[in-house]
Amino acid sequence: MARILCVGIATLDLIFRVDHYPREDEEMRAKSLRITRGGNAANTAVVLAALGHKASFAGVLAEGGESALIVDDLARQGVDWSCSIRRPGRPPTSSILLAPSGSRTIVHYRDLPEFSARDFAAIDLAGFDWVHFEGRNVPELPPMMARVREAGARLSLEVEKPRPGVEVLLDFPDVLLTGRALARAWDHLDPETFLTALRLRAPRPLIFLGWGEAGAWALEGSRIHHTPAFPPPVVVDTVGAGDTFNAGVIHGLLRGADVATTLREAARLAGRKCGREGFSF
Repeated sequence: MARILCVGIATLDLIFRVDHYPREDEEMRAKSLRITRGGNAANTAVVLAALGHKASFAGVLAEGGESALIVDDLARQGVDWSCSIRRPGRPPTSSILLAPSGSRTIVHYRDLPEFSARDFAAIDLAGFDWVHFEGRNVPELPPMMARVREAGARLSLEVEKPRPGVEVLLDFPDVLLTGRALARAWDHLDPETFLTALRLRAPRPLIFLGWGEAGAWALEGSRIHHTPAFPPPVVVDTVGAGDTFNAGVIHGLLRGADVATTLREAARLAGRKCGREGFSF
């Protein structure tokens, strides 16, 4: 349907199901362990591929054998990773504790360099309809996004959490995707208040805001849209729900849906993901 490039991180995820979060100095046995590929941009690319798009992933992948699971999964899911670069080191690794409620705690380790503007400059952008960035490696992102603008592709940016200098990026994209973690870090407990404050920093883009079980919001100009959440009958796996929501937004806008419809269907897709393990749609 469309050719989309997702730029960011791919990780090796160790997902432990536990009866409760461990207390300090507690030893406990996990109910299960699943080792899988993760990472925000990689997850979004996988969901976009499942929705019928030609999805590509660009990031830094470790040269060692531990990355085989990551690249094999991307290939199996139909995601082209040829825009990525290989570097010595270990893959970024996340240890994730999943509680019965579906909430999760993540411990992340990374020693690879970030994907840089120089790495991005080697990618031929001709033919890409959309480029999606994670808001990481902040100093390098402005020239990357400027190059996308010159190429004529649509541009989205996910700002999941506060990072030094991230404010300068907010008005670059056509679509800005964020969540309540950033809102709370900036001392906003109410979605609409946060969106109003965010509009002052980002006058131009469409803004989509996920807020977990409370649903999701979008800001179109000065108009605020809201949709409730669509929880599954049983919450199975919330890891990657936000990445799925982001893919749903990109998919809806590429199909020409209006903002309200795009918001609702992206939330519905994220709810479907929470009812199943992994990203098999």
